[in-house]
Amino acid sequence: MAERKQVKVTIYNQQYSMSTESDTSEVEELAAVVDELIRSIAARAGTSDLGRIAVLACLHMADQLRTAERELTDTQTSVNAQLHELTQLLDQL
Repeated sequence: MAERKQVKVTIYNQQYSMSTESDTSEVEELAAVVDELIRSIAARAGTSDLGRIAVLACLHMADQLRTAERELTDTQTSVNAQLHELTQLLDQL
């Protein structure tokens, strides 16, 4: 079992303390991305309601995840088709 490390991050002027088994710099980088996204949404949304801003940020990230999953599926389908084609060519040789 990996050792858990404590890391403190600040997102939208709120400090959060969390523990992680991964590199703390990764958590800090992710927190910076989330902070930037939340600040961007807050500036465009015209509201200071953190709950609303957080929900909008989650929806944005969920959309990005869905897009990445679709791209991964498309890539896997393409690779599988190419492998099938190569296998057929090898069989012919």
